[in-house]
Amino acid sequence: MLSFSAHRYPYASQRQSVFARRGMVAASQPLAAEAGIDIMRRGGNAIDAAIATAAALTVVEPTGCGIGGDAFALVWVKGQLHGLDASGHAPAALNIDAVKAAGHTQMPTYGWTPVTVPGCPSAWAELSRRFGRLPFAELLAPAISLAADGFPLSPVVAHQWQVALDEFSAHREPALQAWFDTFLIEGRAPQAGELFRNPAQARTLQALADSGCESFYRGELADAIDQASRAAGGYLRREDLQGYKPRWVDPISVNYRGYDVWEIPPSGQGLVALMTLQILQGFEFDHRDSLQTWHRQIEALKLAYADGLHHITDPEHMRVAVADLLSPGYAERRRQLIGARAIKPEAGDPHASGTVYLAAADAEGNMISFIQSNYHGFGSGVVVPDTGISLQNRGQEFSLDANHANALVAGKKTFHTIIPGFLTKDGEAVAPFGVMGGYMQPQGHVQMVMNLVDFGLNPQAALDAPRWQWLGDRKVGIEQGASRDLAAALARLGHEVSVACDSTDYGRGQIIVRDPKTGVLCGGTEPRADSHIAVW
Repeated sequence: MLSFSAHRYPYASQRQSVFARRGMVAASQPLAAEAGIDIMRRGGNAIDAAIATAAALTVVEPTGCGIGGDAFALVWVKGQLHGLDASGHAPAALNIDAVKAAGHTQMPTYGWTPVTVPGCPSAWAELSRRFGRLPFAELLAPAISLAADGFPLSPVVAHQWQVALDEFSAHREPALQAWFDTFLIEGRAPQAGELFRNPAQARTLQALADSGCESFYRGELADAIDQASRAAGGYLRREDLQGYKPRWVDPISVNYRGYDVWEIPPSGQGLVALMTLQILQGFEFDHRDSLQTWHRQIEALKLAYADGLHHITDPEHMRVAVADLLSPGYAERRRQLIGARAIKPEAGDPHASGTVYLAAADAEGNMISFIQSNYHGFGSGVVVPDTGISLQNRGQEFSLDANHANALVAGKKTFHTIIPGFLTKDGEAVAPFGVMGGYMQPQGHVQMVMNLVDFGLNPQAALDAPRWQWLGDRKVGIEQGASRDLAAALARLGHEVSVACDSTDYGRGQIIVRDPKTGVLCGGTEPRADSHIAVW
């Protein structure tokens, strides 16, 4: 047998944009994308395909998502854009006093404390109920087969699996033992190309398929989660799950150079991307990789993020209105702060006068931008025994400062990083898009929109282009593919520049663009992941 490494690529390579007419699914893992397109070939629509892909991703890419995570979607059906918020709230027993009494000065990253109510299964069921065509159980069949029969790990997922093992090993505690029992092979992380089976997850997915996900919130799976939480001293209870429902929401947008850019409203951070674009609208950009372009993009993003981190939380607890933060007047005031040198950003006052991602599309014009996540890789490290359910650690975002807008309160939703994006023009769908990856996400959204709208890049080139990432204060990371001259020039403007050799932290995106005249679909997929575009 040939001997080679699935992680060594010594030469630059190039992907082409992919075209199709009848259907397209772009996702971060090939087996998941193929599961979705197969559902479409069986008579399903784009929403059915997205659900099948999402369920499969919890099996083949558990390093980025899981049944115990959250999800959001932007869905274009019959000329209208719909938003779905399937994020969860803090358990009724979880509050600042309880966390501090347990000895914490800030929300912990691992264990049961940061576990909030998972919304992901409810998203699958609700999307199917409202827009799906095939029976729900049929949509989960590919994921069940992958979990029961096994699948070969793709290279990036294998790398992230090892990273997770190293991280959890350094924080090993009894609450994490089920993760080691579930996701390792003889005590080690599975390797690229190695078969991995998860029979417990297959049984759970079958239960979800049979019950339309009711079992997770009001059935046997809810009982298992409750029992595991009580046994480990966690806060999540059956009652928290029983009362949960996802919400249909009105997407928010700004018009950027004739295109409407859409995001899910708070508590998601999509608002940060829109604030950034609103600031950048006041500038003209001639070249994508010029010093002026990168400097202004970075400075605008910093100002928007300072506002987002200060103001964004559960919409019922926000102290400022989204409309104020997106107002042209406030954007102009923030724009005036961008000068010739890098600044340390601070939040403004608009009242003063402001994961895994997938996209799917079908021949009927239906399109969906979908994202789901456990937050930090596998999430909290907590796995409900004998279920394969890895639980998110989304509650880690809460503040233990009672005066902070995002302070922990029982029943409250926290500031949320995962965001799907969508582009329309003159009332017509143009493109679902997204860039997963924690705080990189709104930064990736801004860069993708500008790559498409300002610089005329095709979907694949828009994703291939080197990215920058604000890291706090004046710190900026840029990918190795960017020119050394540009990096040096940014440093001369006061940016504290670091060049990244590992691009996994710079986001993983997908884009599908639809030609409104012909209906032809053009897709781009992320070179920084195991990504794949499945077509029909």
